[in-house]
Amino acid sequence: MYTYAYGICLLVSVLIWILIACRGYEKINPYTSTAFIIIVIVNLGYWLKSMVLSQEAAMICFCICYFDSTVLLSIMILSMLKALDIKTGFSIKFLAYGTAFLHLFIVWTSIHNSNYYDTITIIHTNMGNVTKVTYGPLLLFHTVYLSLLIAIFSVLVIVAYVKKGRYSKRTLYIYTVGIFVGLMAYLPDILGLIQFSLLPFVYVITDVFLVYNFERSQSHDLTALTTEYQNDQAVRGLVAVDTQMRFLSCNDRAYDFLPELREQVVDEPLMDGSEFTRLMYPMMYAFEKEGFASRKFQTGDITCIAEIHTFTIRANEPKRGYVYELRDATEEQKALDLVNSYNESLNRQVQEATRNIRSIQNKVVAGMANMVENRDNNTGGHVKRTSDTINILVGEIRRQGLMDIDDAFADDIMRAAPMHDLGKIIVENSILNKPGKLTDEEYEIMKMHSTKSGEMVMILLDGVEEEHFVKVAYNVARYHHERWDGRGYPEGLVGSMTPIEARVMAVVDVYDALVSKRAYKEPFSFEKAAQIMCEGMGTQFDPNMKAPFLGCKAQLEAYYTEINAQG
Repeated sequence: MYTYAYGICLLVSVLIWILIACRGYEKINPYTSTAFIIIVIVNLGYWLKSMVLSQEAAMICFCICYFDSTVLLSIMILSMLKALDIKTGFSIKFLAYGTAFLHLFIVWTSIHNSNYYDTITIIHTNMGNVTKVTYGPLLLFHTVYLSLLIAIFSVLVIVAYVKKGRYSKRTLYIYTVGIFVGLMAYLPDILGLIQFSLLPFVYVITDVFLVYNFERSQSHDLTALTTEYQNDQAVRGLVAVDTQMRFLSCNDRAYDFLPELREQVVDEPLMDGSEFTRLMYPMMYAFEKEGFASRKFQTGDITCIAEIHTFTIRANEPKRGYVYELRDATEEQKALDLVNSYNESLNRQVQEATRNIRSIQNKVVAGMANMVENRDNNTGGHVKRTSDTINILVGEIRRQGLMDIDDAFADDIMRAAPMHDLGKIIVENSILNKPGKLTDEEYEIMKMHSTKSGEMVMILLDGVEEEHFVKVAYNVARYHHERWDGRGYPEGLVGSMTPIEARVMAVVDVYDALVSKRAYKEPFSFEKAAQIMCEGMGTQFDPNMKAPFLGCKAQLEAYYTEINAQG
């Protein structure tokens, strides 16, 4: 039974060794690959020891098994030093391996004396052969040596947990658990508390975790991931993240562009609010949509350009994550600035021409808005009134500082207000001027005006006006009938999905409808209109609009009082 159990451990470790050898990686960590081989050798020793019948043969098997507490442990220590980015030159490695093999040599030369093994007794049981060992005086030497290695490894583990560096925490956990579980399994063996050694099972379990981690750790190795960029690594920064947006690795050049990466922990999610996070997410989304993404950003005196690529470990595999390529574009930017300076005079002329075009455009829009309004007997003066009152409401919103509306944005909103009902030009007069309630079919036709308003804005302004104004005007026209609770139209947007400018337009649009005379109703009193508006905050309107609405309520009432007095 013991033989079968050890044989299974040996078979598993051999299969794992073959798997790693056949994977064909660009770069294989020598410590990891050597550890797999040593585990095979050690498991071979335990398997043979369960079958031998002579004391000398058992002693030779013990000599093979000693690879674990000498060479294997030394490899783990050197691997940990490498992960911690602690330089180990030839002399350190020679000392570690030399001491390990010297220890082994002393054990091997003690086969015919009792220095290491005083007596070895083979016991035949129903489960298989086991060996009982009485150790000689050199056991103290082995104990001291093993204690020293365990102490060194323990210090390195503590340093690894405290220090921040570009190494995988998962690898650290595997090494830590593997070593100390192995030590716990070794103590009953060396103290003679049990006849059946648990170490081969510990090694196989560790082997499985190591091979899994080795497979995954290839995504941390930028040399393997970015072979096609190796010629550029001296001047370009490279940062790798996996598909779950966990940091994998970066080269030293990346620190020049994003110093905060020094604080980023391998295998951990990217730090919230970091410059890299703000840069990365928009690029990733753009890349997934368009297949390419590039961004320019400033860090100190350096102008940087970032590009994104996906990576895989081998061909025909799903992507494992993203590589961000960072390069210095300072000189390019200086050249661009120089060209821009030469164009200042031309820009002034263009701006003047643009102002003239805008003036013409505003007149065309105003003319169309008035034409639409002249067709609508229900809303006489609505365009002018909402254009005036939106100025009052936007001013109050900015005074209270409740929303991020700067001067340019405020100007865009107020210029866009007259265009919000352009789409009514498509609505038949019989529906537009119907004095009573619309039928369901007529209401659906009426609702189309918001979509058509957006389309007409694009026809009139796109390619003529600045992009930011076109966007605001489109949003105002298309979405001013959306509701905060999602029951509006045309898209049924919920909450802040509706753009701010459309939410502002909705308030003044409805308020004007309430306090103005229509063919189908008399105007509501200011008190009743205000009550209806406040009741709608959080359902029809953005609840954040309540405070600015109440803040400018007196101004609105004064405006409509003056308008009514003028007749």
